[in-house]
Amino acid sequence: MGDAWLQFRICYYMFALVFVVFDVEMVFLYLRAMSFDILGVSVFIEAFIFVMILIIGLVYAWRKGY
Repeated sequence: MGDAWLQFRICYYMFALVFVVFDVEMVFLYLRAMSFDILGVSVFIEAFIFVMILIIGLVYAWRKGY
């Protein structure tokens, strides 16, 4: 038996947060990909910009060491 309060480093929380954000965003991209034939090229361009923002965020998190 020990103390219920354990201290974790912040990098574990940041890693989990980045994982959840990318996981949820991939669900949204999957829905757009399934309806591509209905929505057209404008949604493709929007999804491409969205993926670029996600990649920039991933590079930022990677460089910061999260």
